[in-house]
Parts: sequence; C-alpha cells; structure tokens
Amino acid sequence: MSHLLNLIEALGAHVNRLLARLGLFARFSWSVLSVIGICIARFTLLVREIYFSGVRSLAIITVSGLFVGMVLAVQGYEVLQRFGSAESLGSLVALSLVRELGPVVAALLFAGRASSAVTAEIGLMRATEQLAAMDMMAINPLARIIAPRFMAAVVSMPILAVIFSSAGVIGAYLIGVQLIGIDDGAFWSQMQASVDFRIDVLNGLFKSLIFGIAVGLISVFEGYHAAPTAEGVSSATTRTVVTSSLSVLMLDFVLTVWMFRGLN
Repeated sequence: MSHLLNLIEALGAHVNRLLARLGLFARFSWSVLSVIGICIARFTLLVREIYFSGVRSLAIITVSGLFVGMVLAVQGYEVLQRFGSAESLGSLVALSLVRELGPVVAALLFAGRASSAVTAEIGLMRATEQLAAMDMMAINPLARIIAPRFMAAVVSMPILAVIFSSAGVIGAYLIGVQLIGIDDGAFWSQMQASVDFRIDVLNGLFKSLIFGIAVGLISVFEGYHAAPTAEGVSSATTRTVVTSSLSVLMLDFVLTVWMFRGLN
C-alpha cells in the first residue's frame, strides 16, 4: 500500500511541476509577444538573427529536400507503375511535399540546427550573467535578445519550408524524368492539375508558420530559463530539440485533421 501511495505522490508532484512549467511558458510567451513591436522597430537586429537562423540553415534544408524528393520519386514510381499510373508521380511528390513533408521535415531540421543553437546562446548569456547585466542597465532582455530570435524563427520557417518543397520537386524531377524516363510534360501537367493553391500551398505555409511560432517560443524559453551552469545549458538544449520535435508532430496531426477533414 505504501508503494502505491508513493507512486501516486510522485505522479502528482510530476503533474504539478508540469502545470507550473506550462504556466511559466504561457506567461513568458505573452511577455515576448508584447515586445514584438519594439523588435520589429530594430530592423537591423532582426535581419541579423534571420541570417543566423534562416540563411545559415539553407544548406541542410536544400540538400535534405533534394534527397527526400529523390527517395519519394523512387518509392512512388515503384508503387504507381503497378497500377499503370507512373505519370502521376509529379502529383504524388508535390502533394506529399507541400502538404506534409515540406513543413514538417523543415521544422524538425530547423529545431535541430537553429533552435538548439539559439537555446545554447541564450543559456550561455544566462550563465555568464549577461542578461542580469542588461536588467541592471535598464535594457529589457526580452526586447533586445529574446524577441528578435523568436521573430527570426517565425519569418524563416515558411521560407525554409518552401525551399525544402522546391528542392524536393527538383530531386523528384531528376529521378523521375531524367533517370527513369517519365514524360516531362506529364510530370509537370499532372502536378499542376492536382495541387490547389489554397488547399495545399496556403495550408502548408500556414502549418510552417505555426511550427515556426512553436519552435521559436520553445527555444527562447528554454534558453532564458536554463540553469546557469554548463550542465543546465546542455539540458536546456536537449529539451529544446525533444520538445520542439514532439510539438511539431503533435501540431501537424491537429492541423492536418482541422484543414483536410472536409475534403473527403
């Protein structure tokens, strides 16, 4: 009986800590959103953070998109040719990338490359008391440090998702048309006929925007509240990657059900 009581007590303490952290995250998110106007006014600082988070992620996004498109072309062709529909390869690849793989994989790669770096950077500022020094000099660290990095994620994610999907389509074209020999006109015409701008493209962009907001908030939150030690910064960076990845996958399911529930 005592073991059961200890288990219930431990579970309750864990739930209380989780709820407290969620409340802290909500308050922190509101504080960051309240200084967005100041962040936008400092345009040069925002551009620098977009370069750090977005432009420096272009290589991994482009190369990954290219190879994902190639894999989709190989696998899709093997399936479609069984039903005599190999010309629909362009439609299969485009819809897979624009609706799902583009926003989701780009967000996961962004979380692993850029968001983890943002968390480590802010956590190091916390450990070296740079954030405390800003407070003492009457400089709001949320407006000067946190908000620009959050906005960089929000701005970069939709652009990176588009680049990922475009690279994937190019990869599929190279494999499907140039290597396998699918008709060039059929590949592009089937893609154009099946992809709807509002249902597919805009919904994919909206997904990537939501992912950018979630990943951006998680990365700056973990960095800002990291324990001021080397182990604390390391743990915060790990939590950023894990929490961001799980959040992206969960949000993808919710958004997919909401967006495409009325199409069938």
